Amino acid sequence: MSAKQRLSASVDADLIAAAEEAVARGAADSVSGWVNEALRLKRDHERRLDALAAFVAAYEAEHGAIAPAEVQAATRHARARAVVVRGRPAARRTTAPGRKNAR
Repeated sequence: MSAKQRLSASVDADLIAAAEEAVARGAADSVSGWVNEALRLKRDHERRLDALAAFVAAYEAEHGAIAPAEVQAATRHARARAVVVRGRPAARRTTAPGRKNAR
């Protein structure tokens, strides 16, 4: 474990309440522990985003820019292979490009 260092920060009241609730229900040892875990998750998330951006940049440097149509095709493919584990997905309406959805 790394050395601890005191930090003074202004935090939104609802987040303090969430941290205190997590401690009260035993999901965190302390507010400091809860905040530490949140910062760790944020750091890890930022690292993954940076790695993804580097991967996409390297891919596009070698193969050219990824076209919006390719992104849409990959999204359709991923959704078709997805497994619903809870409930049913909501029905989606689609309209022609440039037309407003009549809801």
